[in-house]
Amino acid sequence: MTGHALQADCSNCFGLCCVALPFTASADFATDKDAGTPCTNLLDDFRCGIHTQLRDKGFAGCTVYDCFGAGQRLSQHTFGGHDWRRAPETAQPMFAAFPVLRQLHELLFHLTAALALPAARPVHDELRQARDETDHLAEGDPATLAALDVHPHRDQVSALLLRASELVRGPRGKNRHGADLIGKKLRRADLRAANLRGAYLIGADLTGADLRTADLIGADLRGANLTGADLTGALFLTQSQLNAARGSATTRVPAGLTHPAHWRA
Repeated sequence: MTGHALQADCSNCFGLCCVALPFTASADFATDKDAGTPCTNLLDDFRCGIHTQLRDKGFAGCTVYDCFGAGQRLSQHTFGGHDWRRAPETAQPMFAAFPVLRQLHELLFHLTAALALPAARPVHDELRQARDETDHLAEGDPATLAALDVHPHRDQVSALLLRASELVRGPRGKNRHGADLIGKKLRRADLRAANLRGAYLIGADLTGADLRTADLIGADLRGANLTGADLTGALFLTQSQLNAARGSATTRVPAGLTHPAHWRA
């Protein structure tokens, strides 16, 4: 079992998402930025200079990004607290390892969530083994992490998470895996226990929709309207997915997740 947090702690990270990752000028980012180049908004102490104004300044993409705790693990554990500013030799290996570790931490996040599902008990032993294997991979040194091909491991974990999902959802849920639902009118739709893994729900109108125990792993909810929707017990939903969507105080979200600050009251 991992002893590392699976929630971002920016105060213990060296601004890795602001440096290691590229930006492309778009609705999500006001400017272009190459991978390995610090964002112009990154301060010397690794804080964001426009943190409270990111959406207003054209950096909405930053508000929906989540490293699942990989940033602080890499900064404080893998590199022992040696930051890339004071130890420039760490910069390239640190930036190369970060995207890989982030993928592993996302898997750890979902595996941990699956282990909290009582209905998935028949696969709990396999889930624990997969979590331990994933955490072992995450313990690799920078060179090992940078060279790691995560895809085969991700495929194995994904298949296991699907089995857990099926045990929870049962046979009645609609299968909309990977469906193109961009901009679809789904007001008050009954999507209980639906398989919406990887579905494209960009800009979809889900006002008042019933998404209880729907599997939303990898679903793209950018701009989706979740006003009045019921996401109680939604499987594998993340805070970053909610941050990318629109909603209000009437939106019911799973325990452990919160209403984003930009949602309407």
